Amino acid sequence: MKKYILIFLCLMMVSGSFAQIKDFKFKFYGQIRTDLYYNSRANEETVDGLFYMYPKDKVRDEDGNDLNGTPSSNFYTLYSRLGVDVAGPKLGTAKTSAKIEADFRGTGTSYSVVRLRHAYLNLDWGKSALLLGQTWHPLFGDVSPQILNLSVGAPFQPFSRAPQIRYRYTNKNFQLTGAAVWQSQYTSQGIDLDNPTKSKKSHEYLKNGCIPEIYVGADYKNGGFLIGAGIEMLSMKPRKEAIGGNGKRFKVDERITTLSYEAHMKYTNKDWFIGAKSVLGSNLTQASGLGGFGIESIDERTGEQKYTPIRVSSSWFNLVYGKKWKPGIFVGYAKNLGTSDELYAPNGKAQLYGTGTNLDQLVTAGAELTYNVPHWKFGLEYTLSTAWYGSLNPMNGKIKNAHAVCNNRIVAVAMFMF
Repeated sequence: MKKYILIFLCLMMVSGSFAQIKDFKFKFYGQIRTDLYYNSRANEETVDGLFYMYPKDKVRDEDGNDLNGTPSSNFYTLYSRLGVDVAGPKLGTAKTSAKIEADFRGTGTSYSVVRLRHAYLNLDWGKSALLLGQTWHPLFGDVSPQILNLSVGAPFQPFSRAPQIRYRYTNKNFQLTGAAVWQSQYTSQGIDLDNPTKSKKSHEYLKNGCIPEIYVGADYKNGGFLIGAGIEMLSMKPRKEAIGGNGKRFKVDERITTLSYEAHMKYTNKDWFIGAKSVLGSNLTQASGLGGFGIESIDERTGEQKYTPIRVSSSWFNLVYGKKWKPGIFVGYAKNLGTSDELYAPNGKAQLYGTGTNLDQLVTAGAELTYNVPHWKFGLEYTLSTAWYGSLNPMNGKIKNAHAVCNNRIVAVAMFMF
């Protein structure tokens, strides 16, 4: 680990020296962040609990005890990061800039693995700009909650950084955004070909579809006020081959194409932050969302399948006040709206692939208090999450006979920013 950090720092310093000679401007930045958390039960999460989503359903042992009803706690510094912003010479009439940023929450034999967060170049012609590289997914956008939890509001808030080609046009108070987006670290849920009854995350489903995600959005900005909306299209191929009814292998041409919609707003001034977003999502698992897709029909001869998406409505509201002492509240709500079409369900059993496919609804409410001075932040946050689990109705993909499961989460954070 020390070797990787030294290499990264050396590259930054060498590139900085060269940049000065060639009339580049650069700004190094970073943070040391520590996270201490406690959960009252087991949860759907990543990075050993740092990226928190929602509580798991009850699982009973032979004596009726809930195997997921056990608390957990840990302390990490994985979201410490280093980065550099670069302003380069003009390319024609375009101003040039770039960013590269890394943290330490990659996967491997240890959680402390260097990971690429942002890496992109930008050409700015004034009213229009072209970005090439990896940065926040357009559905994450310019409106996101100001909370301490590292999930930044997921699964209510779309969360992903992705390779993309993004074009923006700005005219006075209006901004139009168009982007083609691929997948790298955040990928879609699909069929595990080694075990077709289970889901698996992979970029192969989008890669095999040969069509990137497409996003189109518009924003209106006036002073501290912003309001906007966007549409996202995802088209992917879950499989390239199947086993037919005669046990023989067949090449298949399967595809599922979905549209998702989002609307967002925020107001900011020297004391206030007020933000909200609402998403009607179909198969947005690559953006840390709930849902996925199910099997609609199967060709008995070739085994080729047709699919129908799970639609999920999710919304959040966030209010923060102050400068030095900043109290804030966050509320999120998600609802499973079922599938677009009836599911294929022989013997009454349907097959779904995704995240939280047995969730009917999810509610999260949190309150926090942070102390902020130049270069420092200290904060404490409490979150109560309630998830309603139930059984699937194959006729419409909705969840019925739901019961509630709750988790209490406490997060304490200390940050030094430079």
